[in-house]
Amino acid sequence: MANSDIIKLSSPETEEFWKVPILFEDECLLALNKPSDLPTSPDREDTNRLNLMRLLHRDIARGAPWVRDRQLTYLANTHRLDFETSGVLLLAKNKPTLIALADQFGSERPIRGYLALVHGTPQNDSFDVELKLSPHPAKIGLMYVDQKGGKRARTHCEVVERWSGYALIKSQTSTSRTHQIRVHLKASKLPLVGDSLYGGHPLLLSTLKPQYRLKPHAVENPLITRVALHAEELTVTHPIKETPVTITAPWPKDMMVAVKYLRRYAGGGASSGVGTAPN
Repeated sequence: MANSDIIKLSSPETEEFWKVPILFEDECLLALNKPSDLPTSPDREDTNRLNLMRLLHRDIARGAPWVRDRQLTYLANTHRLDFETSGVLLLAKNKPTLIALADQFGSERPIRGYLALVHGTPQNDSFDVELKLSPHPAKIGLMYVDQKGGKRARTHCEVVERWSGYALIKSQTSTSRTHQIRVHLKASKLPLVGDSLYGGHPLLLSTLKPQYRLKPHAVENPLITRVALHAEELTVTHPIKETPVTITAPWPKDMMVAVKYLRRYAGGGASSGVGTAPN
């Protein structure tokens, strides 16, 4: 059953606070709309870094109200989203569910749909990228195209909307390699907005709006301050009912703002008919 509740999480150490919407919940699954700028789970390079699973497990240990209401004693993430990526994150409420979903993700059955705001304008309304990926041999944390020794990765892309110098793309994957969409789009000469690791740049209103004027001594902030990638949709087979379950996450505010200004100032977007962004 769908659930519109919100989990309120806080960190006494950093004095940060998050409202995390519940997208779907039943007896064995809990799907959250992960906020950007919060890692899913412990960082391999810094295990003490604050992350979503640490906050959730802390609430389970202390018996937070949302935990007591559900009589939760167990939560485990079935997959990961990048630090800056927002959107659908699926959790298992018990070990058998985790094992069943791990088998699905291992066999590439789940279908994941992402929205990506990119630099450039694709020639075709849809295209596939099939390039093997490996960790970069010299740059820790980066991935690169490695057709000889890399792992298989396939991304299907469909253009949602075009502007002058930018496009909104829906990317669908069954494989889940680290930074897959980011590297595949870079290889297609369509780097993500805000993705400095893979050739992207901030989206600034001054580059879009004619006669833009910044107040003296002011510093211009980007319209979107992160990698412009949102996990909009996830489809899995329910571990008990064995029927498809599709979970969707609404657009985050920062992507809606970016698209609003692109529509206003970047030369009248053209939709491919794949889908439309919120107004």
